[in-house]
This record gives sequence, structure tokens and C-alpha cells, in this order.
Amino acid sequence: MSSTAMTARTASTDAAARPHLSFKTIAGYGAGDAGCNIAFQMTGLFLLIFYTDVVGISPVHAGNIFLFVKIWDAFADIFAGRVVDRTMTRWGKFRPFLLWYSVPLLAANLLCFWIPVDSYNMKLVWAVSSYALMGLLYSLVNIPFGSLAGAMSQNPVDRSRLASARMVGSGATILLLSLVLAPQIKAAENLASTFLITSFVFLLIGTALFMTTFLTSKETVYREVEKVSLRDTLRTVRQNKPLIRLCSSSFFYLTGQNIVSAMGIYIANHALAQYAGAGNWLASVVTIITTGAVLYVGPLGPGVTRRLGKKTGFMGACGVAITGGILFGLSSNLLLSLFALFLIGFGMALLNTMTWALEADTVEYGELQTGIRTEGATYAAFSFTRKVGQAVGAAVASYALAFIGYNGALDVQPQSVLDGMTNAVAILPAACFLIALLIMSRYPLTEARFAEIMQQIQARRAQRHAELSGSAGAAPAAGTALPGLDDGPGTGR
Repeated sequence: MSSTAMTARTASTDAAARPHLSFKTIAGYGAGDAGCNIAFQMTGLFLLIFYTDVVGISPVHAGNIFLFVKIWDAFADIFAGRVVDRTMTRWGKFRPFLLWYSVPLLAANLLCFWIPVDSYNMKLVWAVSSYALMGLLYSLVNIPFGSLAGAMSQNPVDRSRLASARMVGSGATILLLSLVLAPQIKAAENLASTFLITSFVFLLIGTALFMTTFLTSKETVYREVEKVSLRDTLRTVRQNKPLIRLCSSSFFYLTGQNIVSAMGIYIANHALAQYAGAGNWLASVVTIITTGAVLYVGPLGPGVTRRLGKKTGFMGACGVAITGGILFGLSSNLLLSLFALFLIGFGMALLNTMTWALEADTVEYGELQTGIRTEGATYAAFSFTRKVGQAVGAAVASYALAFIGYNGALDVQPQSVLDGMTNAVAILPAACFLIALLIMSRYPLTEARFAEIMQQIQARRAQRHAELSGSAGAAPAAGTALPGLDDGPGTGR
């Protein structure tokens, strides 16, 4: 390797370690999360009520569909992670997946909300097939998209800004769904057509969002491109204690979060509708202050990271969500109920912001422990746990509806059903958030420890560079990337 090439590579890697990402780059990355959430949030917020109130699928069968498909999705994540770790193209390692699979993902989302069969059994088959297809395509888009953040910068501030951009992008999609689709759940004359038309429009919007991310992002953290065996991949994940604890905590908070998300429309249209002053606007408000809270909480992520640290911020967010759950269970009026839901949403949104930043840090820990950098496998393991938590949360919400006697054919539900909805949203998520808090209290990777890890990794890379470069000259300074097997994005390999 020539000294000119070595100098260029050193400068590139040093740049990756400093805060350097422009607003355009960060906003473009957030657009990608908005695209992902067109499929993810539309199914998460509205697919259950589409099944129960439009298609006529029983809550128990709907719960089984969610449980089966989400667990299928979790294994699809592992497959996608392996594919990502073995990929390198002229566009980089992660960006091409946005180009290849984003439009099929959005088309599959449309199929989830279009069931053109009449028999009940065929409806179940279509529902499972379309949702499973969407889940597989989502993995092939979201796994590389999530891993892309770690390849854009190694600086904690940049990564926190990217995580916040994800939350803002997600929140923007939720806000759009809340304002356009949520109010029509109760008022639309033909809800099936409303879902289908909305899905098609979002297919067009999502395509533009994904292409924006592809064009504005750049992979600057160079690494060796090597074929990593399945055994080495599993060893990397197994020895990554911070990742294991983060996954465990995330499982419980995501279970609670998905109970709230899945039951939000039911709460708005039934439990809160019994209070004076309630109207069709409740569906939009409840969605915005719970699931959509990422829009206004996301920008707070970097500030919380700087002042409290990601671990303490995560635990504090759990505490806020628990407080909201307790207040919601005790509330007897509309305003207090909405305030309680706001606290739940605030806590969930901050949890999401902290979680994505924490996941990126675990990649470096795994590299230090094993000498192998596997962003795709690390992200896939994390996403696997998230999918299982989402599966359990959505299934629990469905089973809770069946347990309390919900009947989608009734415009007005019995009081016992309304009380059951309130208790389910108050108690079950709060218990999940409490368990998540207790697990995270033992999380070992603090900001100081992460800084030490980065220094050790950079020193190891410098030493390896010096050993491999041989006669190319003096050893480069710490921070130089590993040479040899990888000439960086653009090699066409």
C-alpha cells in the first residue's frame, strides 16, 4: 500500500472518529427511519384493528398471527444480519439494501391491508402470508439501515444525533398516520378502502424517503471485509455482555410499548370515549402523545446523553413510563388520562432514543472482546430480541381483548370491557417497564468505559496496520483503520 493511500485512509478514519456529520446527512438518515416506519408503524398501530374490525378475524386468532409472524421476523433478522456481514458493493456495505428492498417492502405493506378473499380460513392464510413477507423484507431493509449508523461515524455525539434523527423520522411518520388515518377509524364509511388507498399513497412517499437516505448517507468507518463463520458470529454475540443485557431489557420495555401501541386506538375509541368532551379527535391525540412522542422527545436524546449518560437516561425513561401507567390506572377523567398517556409516551420515546445509541456502542465492545467487527450480526441479535418483544406485546394486547370480551362488531362496548382496557394499559406495560429498569441497572458499559474501549481498539488497529504494512514506512498514529482486506466502499467487491 502506498504512503498516499495510507495517508488518505488515516485521514478518513480520523474523520470518522470526530463529530463531523452535516445536518443534511443526519436529516437524510432520519428520512430512512420514516420510510421504515411507514410499514412498521402502520402495521403496529392499525393492523390489529384492521383484522378485528374490518376483516372480522377474532382477537385470539389475530394474537396468534402476531405471535407467529413476529417470531418469524426475529429469525429473518438473523438471516439478514448474515447477508449484511458478507456484503460489500461499490455503494458500500449497508446502503445498497435500501436500493434493493425498500420498494418491495412498501408493496408488501400494502398487501397486509388488502385481503381480497371471502372465506375465513383464506383470510387467515392471506393475513399470515402477507405479514410474514413484509417482515422478511423489513429485516432486509432495517438491519442494514440500523447498522449504517455505526459505519457513518464512531463519535458518540454523532451517533446520538443519528439516533435522535431516527426517532424524529419515526415520529414524523406516526404524526402523519395519526392525522390522516387514525381519525377515520371510527368515522370512515368504507374503512377497507381507506386502508388500501392510504397504503398506496405511503408506498410512493416511502420510496422517496428511502432514496433520500441512500443519496445523502456515506459509509466512512472502514473495516476488514472477511467471511465470518456462524460460530464466530455467535461467539461475538455471546461474549458481548452489554449487548445481552441491553437485549434483555429491551425485550421487556418493547413488550410494554407494543401493548400500549396496539391498544391505543381501542382506548381512544372506547375507554376514553365515555368521558364528557370526547370526540373523533381522540384517536389522533392518543396516537400522537403515546407512539408519536418520539417526534418531540427525539431531539432531547443528545442532551440527555451529555448530562445523564445513556444508561441513566434509559432508567429515568422507564421511571417516567411507570409513573404514567400508575396515573392512568387511577384516573377518572379525560384530562388526567391524557396526561398519564403523555407520560407513558414520553418515557417510551426516550427509551427508544437511548436504546439505538446504546446498541451502536455494543459493536465496539464486541470488536474489543473478539477482534471481529460484525455490525450486522450484533444489530441482528438486538433486532431479534426486539422482534420477540414486539411479538409478545402485540399478542398480549390481542389476548387481553379476547379475555375482557371485546367484540369488534359492537359500536358501544360494555362497561366491563372499558374497565378491562384501562387496566390492561395501566398495569401490564408498567410491570414490563419496571423489569426493564431493573435489568438495565446492571448494564456495564458507561460513557467512560466506552471511551477506554475506543482507545484500545484504535491502538490495536494501529499495531495491526504497522505489522501488515511492513516496509511502507513508520507505524501510523492511533486511529488508523485496518488495511489489506478492504479498500473501503467503492471497491465493487
